[in-house]
Amino acid sequence: MRKPLLAANWKMNQTVAESFAWLEEFDRIGGDVLETDEVDAVFCPPFTALYEMHQGIEQHKMDIELGAQDIFWQEAGAFTGEISPAMLKECGVSYVICGHSERRQLLQESSAMVSKKCAAALKAGITPILCVGESQSVHDGGLTQQWLEAQLYESMGFWDNETEFVVAYEPIWAIGTGNAATAEDAEAACLAIREYLRERGGDVADKIRILYGGSVTAANAAELLACPNVDGALVGGASLKADAFADICRAAFKTR
Repeated sequence: MRKPLLAANWKMNQTVAESFAWLEEFDRIGGDVLETDEVDAVFCPPFTALYEMHQGIEQHKMDIELGAQDIFWQEAGAFTGEISPAMLKECGVSYVICGHSERRQLLQESSAMVSKKCAAALKAGITPILCVGESQSVHDGGLTQQWLEAQLYESMGFWDNETEFVVAYEPIWAIGTGNAATAEDAEAACLAIREYLRERGGDVADKIRILYGGSVTAANAAELLACPNVDGALVGGASLKADAFADICRAAFKTR
């Protein structure tokens, strides 16, 4: 059985001080869930808070992982505003979000770029969380599976059909809208992703964790995480509150 993974994506929120305060509160009210070793959690703060969060995790001896929200595919050079794999490793990062729909849409990030970012992450020993998902019009047109397969094909040039990584299904129409996918829709999409991975890599597909992301809350987490092919959640707004994220972690624990 795949261990549930809960990833908190704070996006452009939380100062360093706020991030550290959040970590201390979560350790107080939610750390007990992680001590069971039945759920994995990763926190993805802004770049400015990564090192402080790493120090905080070490200080509190918390059994959690640190993630980044983006990565660049070059090791160094004249790339103003970017951050290299080595810089993230130095901050204690073990996961990185690649190809979030907000970057694909707002910053025109292509699937080819996403693939290079995933490759750079794996080379540095960082696990990429590859994001894919469809728009409202694609969903309404009944073309979700075709869209996901095409996006995976274009974004997975890095994959050797053996290496484990993480996929996050995040329907664009559900992100930040409060309209989460139904459990049935989430399961159907995650199953389609797994079947595509199986076609490419065989049995390794059963080891790859597939997350759902899009208006996940403490209220709907249990139903979503009970789906056979939903192995966790990529949580946005709800993860900004330590108590809400702790409740989502508990919901994942109860599905074990």
